[in-house]
Amino acid sequence: MLSIPHSLTGAFIASKLPHPILYIPLTLALHYLGDWIPHWDVGTGLSNGKRKKSTAIILELIELSIAGFLIYYFFIADYGIGMFDISGNLQNPATMHIWFGALTGIAPDLVEAPKNFLKWEPWFIKPLNKIHGAFHHSTPNIIIGLLPQIIVVGLIWFLK
Repeated sequence: MLSIPHSLTGAFIASKLPHPILYIPLTLALHYLGDWIPHWDVGTGLSNGKRKKSTAIILELIELSIAGFLIYYFFIADYGIGMFDISGNLQNPATMHIWFGALTGIAPDLVEAPKNFLKWEPWFIKPLNKIHGAFHHSTPNIIIGLLPQIIVVGLIWFLK
């Protein structure tokens, strides 16, 4: 899946269960469930050479920017301009959990990135990537691949 629904799912769960012991396992489980659904993402085509790594990186950076904006707009904007006040004190701890939940939502993809882009996979990360790969089902059909993701984002917006 795109980072947008993964990160929004993590932010949503963290906004409802603002304790890491509760939201981290649920967010990770939902990441794998989301990847199990046939989907399209910016990495689709990397393994068979139909997409260049540089293109995937540029698209991912754009996508992460959009995800950050949506997380802010969906969850953080109600708390004020920033996480910290002018003295550097945390204004609302819930905002920290929301951002951490979003990061947790994309963590399996971040762990897999060195393998995909640098051909580097330390032995201790290999089992995590193997589990991730077992759940991952991409489709080259953009419409079929984006439809479940649009539904997820819409549900999060509606339930937030």
